[in-house]
Amino acid sequence: MTTTQAKEKLYALEARLCAFEHAAGLLYYDGDTAAPSGTADNRGRTLSVLNEEIYQLVTSDETREILTTLKAAENELDEKTNRIVTLFLRSMEETARIPMDEYVEFQRLTNESSAVWHEAKLADDYARFAPYIDKIVGTLRRFAGYVRPELSAYDYLLNKYEPGLTTETLDRFFADLRESIVPLIARVCAAKPIDESPLHVPFPIDKQRALTDAVMKRMLLDRAHVGVGETEHPFTTNFSKYDVRITTHYFADNFASGMFSTIHEGGHALYESNTADELAYTRLGEGVSMAGHESQSRFYENIIGRSRAFVSLIAPELRALCPALESVSEEALYRAFNASRPSLIRTEADELTYCLHILVRYEIEKKLFAGELTAKELPAEWNRMYREYLGVDVPSDREGVLQDSHWSNGMFGYFPSYALGSAYAAQLFSKMKETVDVDGDVARGDLSRYVREEKLDEANYLLFALALRYVSSLENVRNPHSRADFPARLALDGSQPPTAIRLSSTLARLLPQYDFLEPVIPYAAYDDFRSFRAAAPCDLASLAISPRYAPREADFIADVFREYITEV
Repeated sequence: MTTTQAKEKLYALEARLCAFEHAAGLLYYDGDTAAPSGTADNRGRTLSVLNEEIYQLVTSDETREILTTLKAAENELDEKTNRIVTLFLRSMEETARIPMDEYVEFQRLTNESSAVWHEAKLADDYARFAPYIDKIVGTLRRFAGYVRPELSAYDYLLNKYEPGLTTETLDRFFADLRESIVPLIARVCAAKPIDESPLHVPFPIDKQRALTDAVMKRMLLDRAHVGVGETEHPFTTNFSKYDVRITTHYFADNFASGMFSTIHEGGHALYESNTADELAYTRLGEGVSMAGHESQSRFYENIIGRSRAFVSLIAPELRALCPALESVSEEALYRAFNASRPSLIRTEADELTYCLHILVRYEIEKKLFAGELTAKELPAEWNRMYREYLGVDVPSDREGVLQDSHWSNGMFGYFPSYALGSAYAAQLFSKMKETVDVDGDVARGDLSRYVREEKLDEANYLLFALALRYVSSLENVRNPHSRADFPARLALDGSQPPTAIRLSSTLARLLPQYDFLEPVIPYAAYDDFRSFRAAAPCDLASLAISPRYAPREADFIADVFREYITEV
């Protein structure tokens, strides 16, 4: 098989796998949203067939030949193809270590478990769901031994969602978090409580659906490609960047729950919808990690959604949909949205106490996979930790150990992504504020800056273009009398000017084991404009006029230059 043939077969295989995963994903989505309660067994049969096909495609001899051929020719391949090969090889090797019958059975088990969880939560009947916890934990322990025997079972699971992450790293992260947050929560709780009654006025469900439409419109979610459904526990699933489904849940006496669920899941949808077109129908057309994903959802949910500016933006629509809010001031709404107090439900927790909910789940998951806790003992341990960490008593399993759907779907190791994502979002926001008027944009209803790169100013666009692989080379015609001020940290060889640059990877710094690398971008500097000849048509040009280096009479050049480019 030639390299060209192998590359063609690789992309055809990726498209075929996406098709099977699309079909399986639709069944999972339907099972959690609209499917009748008695259809789980039938759905499980279909999923078993689909997952068997997926397993065989991933682990076949032909797939191995394609990948080994391309791996041997990696110096001849583009970066996108090489990255697909690297990730696909990893997936193939790990999947092949799991016997096919066990792989397929696990998919059937989680489908059944999800259906039972829904019924158990509604009935507040944990005993009905408990056997599935033991089965799923036992299966995942066994898979960990097959796939990554050098890791603990729980570290294996963490790596599925955040490559390179370990319990050692998380223990340090949560220790620092607890040291900072717990005393602050104590101070907040000692203060006069905020009036949260505006959140609990009667708000008809049909009007809340209209609010969801309004929020999605504000977030620039394309309803032709982003659907919204209703479920017991909100989630987002993507079949491609062209078909993303979010879900929410409405409470007649707590409209904020559904609104913030929509904003959170909408953040996920924006991340998926705005991946590069050329990555669609490949494994690169997804989030880089689940903490990366959650950074986007938590950014929109908390930093945008709970901001004073967003409250001003959404308040008129809230009042139009809910007459009971007509007399409530924007300030009262803002304070109610940001009230901080220990609570029972993770998805409704405030920004300050939220990570303690994650810490409870993290500690429980570690104990389950270390063999220190059984499913039967889980509710008592859950309730004990909620009293210890949050100071609240859990009145029922429905509001306690049954509140999240993740474990029923086999997603052990996922919860820490929420805490890491919250931390990433805070850091992103801190940096953004240096150059972006976030509150001003939100108050004006202009969220386009955070969705579509063409709204960025030219300097920031250039950085994004580099990071997102829109730029294959960079040429700089500069003033020969200016100082050599190119950031040395970006130059591969440290020279001034460099011959190639690479942006630093935040993820790589946070997780040294993570093998993600930003692309190498060839760079050429011209000190004499007369010597510059573009090697190819330019996709992006930026003209900088500096008052330090250029006389005012040279400003006319900008108007001349403008005739030859399409302005962003």
